[in-house]
Amino acid sequence: MGSSLTSRLRKKKSYSPLAGRVALITGASQGIGLAIAEALAREGCNLILTARNQAKLDQAAKRLKVHRTRILTVACDVREPAQVEALMNQVRRNFRRLDILINNAGISHANLEVSKLPLETWQEVIETNLTGTFLVTQFALPLMKSGAAIVNNLSVAAKRVFTGASAYNASKHGALGLTDTLREELRPRGIRVIALLAGAADTAIWDTLWPEAPRKKMMPAETVAEAVVNALALPANSTLEELTLRPSAGTL
Repeated sequence: MGSSLTSRLRKKKSYSPLAGRVALITGASQGIGLAIAEALAREGCNLILTARNQAKLDQAAKRLKVHRTRILTVACDVREPAQVEALMNQVRRNFRRLDILINNAGISHANLEVSKLPLETWQEVIETNLTGTFLVTQFALPLMKSGAAIVNNLSVAAKRVFTGASAYNASKHGALGLTDTLREELRPRGIRVIALLAGAADTAIWDTLWPEAPRKKMMPAETVAEAVVNALALPANSTLEELTLRPSAGTL
């Protein structure tokens, strides 16, 4: 009897409330997106991984196969409505629903004052970070029901200003406004919306934004991913609206 009880307790302890759920992660081929994908795979989630580079997506899927969960990779530019629509059609055909949406795709730009920032750079950042989040969410919502959750990766730049990063700052401030609006609109439907406001994480985005950045002081992407998974595992009636993370080694 003791042995049987121990076995039952182990099974209960290992059970994840996220097991079997269907999660879509944008910008999933590297950095925080890939770290979140791996953390969700460990919890038993089925995954749709999307980014612009199919080869990198295939590498990510190969890395995650060890977790023995269903993985679908779809190359998609979140700035393009037709591609986003095609992505969601793939989700519908393969899974019929979407339980978790991680809007993570984002880019930055070289440190340039407003007076020197090219218009095309401004447009590319705004279209990726803000319009892309809008498009993916809009096309995903018909697949989401009560109990589903959306996490928008915004960064602390959604509430702070960094000189030389006007397009990035504007995109993240705008995305926070979008996130807050979504939360109120989706509350009656029972869909949670969480703003992820992470400080500096050690990812490739710094190669563009600040090549000399002190990466050793930054959070590992895995730290951010663990916090996201813990937030998603909260009960459906959780009141968590913002998830703020700071590097322990400094104030980046």
